[in-house]
Amino acid sequence: MARARKWDWTAILLMSPSFAIFLALLVLPIVVVLVLSFGERADAGGYEPAFTLAQYANLPARWAAFRNTLSLAPTGTILCLLAAYPLAYFLAVKASRRSKLLLLILVIVPFWTSFLIRTYAWIFILGGKGIPALLDWAGIPDVRLINTPFAVLLGIVYAYLPLMVFPIFVSLEKLDKRLLEASEDLGASPWATFRQVTLPLSAPGVATGCMLVFILLMGEYLIPALLGGGKVFFIGNALVDLFLQSRNWPFGSAVAVSLVAIMLITVTLYLRLTLNRRGFRDQSLV
Repeated sequence: MARARKWDWTAILLMSPSFAIFLALLVLPIVVVLVLSFGERADAGGYEPAFTLAQYANLPARWAAFRNTLSLAPTGTILCLLAAYPLAYFLAVKASRRSKLLLLILVIVPFWTSFLIRTYAWIFILGGKGIPALLDWAGIPDVRLINTPFAVLLGIVYAYLPLMVFPIFVSLEKLDKRLLEASEDLGASPWATFRQVTLPLSAPGVATGCMLVFILLMGEYLIPALLGGGKVFFIGNALVDLFLQSRNWPFGSAVAVSLVAIMLITVTLYLRLTLNRRGFRDQSLV
């Protein structure tokens, strides 16, 4: 009993700095935003103390931002997964040791330059003097790519692809190659081996990559602002408008609280689904 109590106090002391940082940087800001969401906009902008649900009742006024975010963020996550999995599989399973190092460096290289500069480069590529000009020269006129959902999704895949590749690569790198050889020796086809061996064992990396990309996309601001041109905007763009331009802090706080609630519900359901499936597979192997 004495040892258990001593260990409990030691654990508490060791965890207290992390708990204090977590409380100061995450919990308290959310509490402040929650309090602001029940207030009213002052005459000169900002916050006026009150207790009203009018800000939440006015959420449909920003329905376009919610619709774009809730449609393009999952779509961008799925596109990143479809593009990242073959690349991660090739790097982990098929590539030689020397080429693997080179290809990993090429995946990391985009992070060596500014995210803003890379996004501006896509403005030129998708703008009137880029791909549309080449298509017009090839006899396909009046093609508009910039300021469209396609441009936003393309920018999302380009920017977030490495964040999806690395978790999947780590899971596939730990894959025992003898399992693939055993599956082949037992007469399984390549597709059956991938579906029954490779994909289940790489599921933790897929879950981590999808959750990481999806959470970041839900708060994305720069890509819709530059490649969407004000026509395709996310909740992040709406928050910037409400807090910095119209200075409607209570309404902006209500939008932010709603975004956090949507993310918590979505991530919780996703984790429960993936963990339940993983537990079912683990029990079936016992």
